[in-house]
Amino acid sequence: MNRFEIVAHRGIATEAPENTLEAFERAVQLGADAVELDVRLTSDRVPVVYHYFYLPENTSASGAIFDFTLEQLRQVRVFCRHNAGSVGVISTLPEVLEALGGRIGFEIEIKGPEPEAPQIVGDVLNRFKHLWGAIEVTSYEPALLLAFQAQCPGIPVDLLIPRSEAWMGLDVVSYQALHRARLSRARAVHLHPTQLSASVVTILRRHGIEIHMWDANDESSLATAVECGIPRVCTDRFRQALAFRDGTITTG
Repeated sequence: MNRFEIVAHRGIATEAPENTLEAFERAVQLGADAVELDVRLTSDRVPVVYHYFYLPENTSASGAIFDFTLEQLRQVRVFCRHNAGSVGVISTLPEVLEALGGRIGFEIEIKGPEPEAPQIVGDVLNRFKHLWGAIEVTSYEPALLLAFQAQCPGIPVDLLIPRSEAWMGLDVVSYQALHRARLSRARAVHLHPTQLSASVVTILRRHGIEIHMWDANDESSLATAVECGIPRVCTDRFRQALAFRDGTITTG
């Protein structure tokens, strides 16, 4: 049975505020192989680790990230949706790399859509070249991945594929994933469990494209990962994924 790596989506967001150092530290403590984190730019073009465009109801402020300076965001408190007693702050990308580098891997999503985002993120990662072996950069936007590769050619880039529309068959999924990956010069595509089958995996690997899974949040999805030989899964339910992997692994 294949032993897939487990990526904690936005850290252990069930126990600490997502995308915060507290959530990432829990991932280290629990033995995650990597953490997934999202990068957006502030109004003064600082890369901060946050998923949403807007500061939602679980923060102490409101408004769009791109309208805040870093100094203003320093005052914002982020609360855990699942653990009322856990509070964190929004960190910059360099702060996260400095705090966690050497202890866990990183899956860094460039959210964009700013054309300068890849260069800004690349400038940061070029200061952390000793961590490149533990980093992959992702995006839904091929143009952002292409621009990033010019900044940091030694870091692998993966293309995120959104959930399929209802009309799409798996033949369209694999065809679209293949050619968008070629467009991006991506090492791998990240697919939802509903987009996976043995034929999809075979087609993509035949063209030299690896497959990772996102939203691996139930045992059925994890079983699909094993059946398809997926090397890495990203999950919101880390403890479940860890128990499944380590409880079903066989040797010999």
